[in-house]
Amino acid sequence: MTDAFLVVVAAFSLGFLSSAHCVGMCGGIMGALTMAIPPEARGRRLRLVLCYNVGRIASYTLMGAGLGALAGLLQMSGFGAVLRLLAGLLLIAMGLYLADWWRGLTWLERGGRYLWAYLQPFGKALMPVTTAPKAMALGALWGWLPCGLVYTALAYSAAQGSAWWSGAVMLAFGLGTLPAVLATGLAARQFAVLLQRRGVRRGSALLIIGFGLWTLIGGSHSVGHDHPHDHHRTPAVEQTPTPRHHAH
Repeated sequence: MTDAFLVVVAAFSLGFLSSAHCVGMCGGIMGALTMAIPPEARGRRLRLVLCYNVGRIASYTLMGAGLGALAGLLQMSGFGAVLRLLAGLLLIAMGLYLADWWRGLTWLERGGRYLWAYLQPFGKALMPVTTAPKAMALGALWGWLPCGLVYTALAYSAAQGSAWWSGAVMLAFGLGTLPAVLATGLAARQFAVLLQRRGVRRGSALLIIGFGLWTLIGGSHSVGHDHPHDHHRTPAVEQTPTPRHHAH
């Protein structure tokens, strides 16, 4: 239970600490979506902006659950360590990217643009945004925007090895990004400026690199593997040579 809690807290922290990236990457989008609300619906702006983000975070959660289900199959085939290695390396790369020490993570975003090219026309069909369902649908599409930060969080969620926990990780991550994205959408300029300061960015980057190192050394081993099969399988191999002691 402790490991599960730490993993979810780490995912939330990843979203929150990467807020500088969110402001830079999604600030313009959030502003554009806010402007897509026609004058007659401006009185409902806060509700519609919240609906955008509900849709966005729902997309993250579904992506995490789907990837976690696939990752669970891979872990059963012995690839759990590979997934954890990938997650740790991507977290470190994200920290370097945030601090402007290394920009190699941008190649991930380039790859996602091919999918976005197919989804973008659906977003145009939802404008102008006048209702909550339209806002949520547009936010759900926004969740698929090519973003190295989201891909890093997805890799971290996949390392958990189950649809349930991977979805929970992405939900926590999405909630962590919420303050910065909401502040940008509602014109909270002071918060956005604070997040862009070099010291804040680098401090956040170092913490994310720390999460990556923690993941690499096994500090966040897959919470999705905390189920009866795994607890029985490990003693059978490591603790006793006789099947009799494995029964219960």
